[in-house]
Amino acid sequence: MKKLYIVLSFAIASSVTAQNADTQKADKLYNRYEYVSAAKEYLKLVENGKTSPYVYKQLADTYFNMFDTTEAAKWYAQATQTEQDAETYYRYAQMLKSNGKYEESNKQMQKFAALAPKDQRAITFKQNPNYVPKLLDKHKNFTVKPLEINSDKSDFGAVLYDNQLYFTSARNTARKDYGWNKEPFLDIYKADYNIDGTFTNSATVNELNSKRHDGPVTISADGNTVYFTSDSFREKVFEKDKKNNLQLGKNNLFVCTKENGKWGKIISLPFNSKEYSTSNPSLSRDGKTLYFSSNMPGSIGGVDIWKVAVNADGTYGEPVNLGAKINTEGNESFPFIADDNNTLYYASSGKQGLGGLDVFVADLAKGTEAVNMGQPINGEKDDFGFTFNKDKNIGFFASNRAESDDIYLATPLCGVELIATVTNAKTGAIIPGAKVAILDDKNNVITSKNADEKGQVSYDVECDKAYSLEISSEGFESNTFPVGKTKGGKKEMPVTLQPIESIITETEVVLNPIYFEYNKANITREGAFELDKLVQALKSNPNMVILAKSHTDNRGSDVYNLNLSDKRAKSTVQYVISKGIPAERISGKGMGEIEPKVDCKENCTEEQHAQNRRSEFLIVKK
Repeated sequence: MKKLYIVLSFAIASSVTAQNADTQKADKLYNRYEYVSAAKEYLKLVENGKTSPYVYKQLADTYFNMFDTTEAAKWYAQATQTEQDAETYYRYAQMLKSNGKYEESNKQMQKFAALAPKDQRAITFKQNPNYVPKLLDKHKNFTVKPLEINSDKSDFGAVLYDNQLYFTSARNTARKDYGWNKEPFLDIYKADYNIDGTFTNSATVNELNSKRHDGPVTISADGNTVYFTSDSFREKVFEKDKKNNLQLGKNNLFVCTKENGKWGKIISLPFNSKEYSTSNPSLSRDGKTLYFSSNMPGSIGGVDIWKVAVNADGTYGEPVNLGAKINTEGNESFPFIADDNNTLYYASSGKQGLGGLDVFVADLAKGTEAVNMGQPINGEKDDFGFTFNKDKNIGFFASNRAESDDIYLATPLCGVELIATVTNAKTGAIIPGAKVAILDDKNNVITSKNADEKGQVSYDVECDKAYSLEISSEGFESNTFPVGKTKGGKKEMPVTLQPIESIITETEVVLNPIYFEYNKANITREGAFELDKLVQALKSNPNMVILAKSHTDNRGSDVYNLNLSDKRAKSTVQYVISKGIPAERISGKGMGEIEPKVDCKENCTEEQHAQNRRSEFLIVKK
């Protein structure tokens, strides 16, 4: 149903090439946009052996217009056994992608790109043909779930103002069916948003609805002005198609203001036309700009995102196309401008996505390229109509991932972009290539990266959680940096590493304690991180020779502790040798409990015992 608001309001009829007496009935239904009935008639021709490339393509386009991706792909496969136009290959690629068949989709995109090399969609594809894995790996910023007010018909276009959710639905079975997909005409609905986060009491907004399609809507910040999409038949504006006995209307934009608390006179916007469609309005919070979708002259593709100034005196400026960073030769629709008046969300079939339509976000103030929002907002099917309510911190979008168009609630995951910049503590110079591991609050390594040429590493982490960074680089003392809990947004952390010479004294290499677990001699992860500093010191000083002394706490017998400390000394030496240091440059000696760091005797605490279980690194030769 959403395709009414994407593809020129009405489908573009296929070429008349190869029409004949056999296809006459099916073609007439197709040209009347009665796709359900048209598909049945074309299928009869196939069953009776009256097939041709034309019939296959008509069947494929029919299912494409109904967004039956499986059937459309099936018949495009048949149609493309003979040479087709570029757009047919593009549609076939879209349908394959919507079924998760990305490799097969890429093959069709290659054919499309060969036939339309100057098309921006082709150029973008050739520049980055294997973009899907990157989109799938994107950090997930939302959790999503379907709304309880969805029906078994099309529901989309949800936008929350105060505690009222306005949306568009075909659920009114008392209405006449629309031939496109045999669903009732669309109406504007609203539902209550309750304090517990549920939505109830769905009802039609009768003052705005007409006999044909109505919705979606956008409402001004003060709640007194509504813009909405409706059929041009509301104004008795249409074209007559005598051949197919049709009256062809367009989607148009209308405005209405409240009078005594009720919606008053409905007025057609001055840039509407019977020559093109205007639909899917979104009014900026300052009320100065109206965004919408249209295929009016000047569009780059089928349907583009446009904007128009709303003047203080109630007049309107000239519509302005948002340009090639937003629009493509495909279709762009369902714009939503956020409360900051700069962040634009919209749906595109022409930019690189995971399915037929994907949701993108763009910063209009910066003028940068639009960014795919990734999963779980986007998936293999059509995803569109994203809106966001800043006060409630929730968003909405529509998707046909469960077959029919349904509305989904999108709840942001609180996230922090952590950016660490690693520099030399003495000189301030950046340290590119430094290894930066991020650990959780239990000191488990989550993952690690190498700093880029600017000495930077970025991680997406959760809000209200503590982390730490372990950073190491050749020639520098490794170090650990705590990352405190953050409420969200971006956290920049300048971190410095001391040159390795800073831990070398006249008599020893000073490390943080190499603690051992009780009654064990194995090197722990934390211990290995410290011993790597010793490895760096030995590499930087090729003549240095080290004696590693290992100590135990005073629990256990003297003999047992001496043996245990000897094992720990050997483990320490073996670790350093495993890192490429010659065996003759390091030796180990177990000291047992005879040289405690904390002489607590029989009343040692666990912390004191841990301090006594240690290793020391004496310089035998410099």
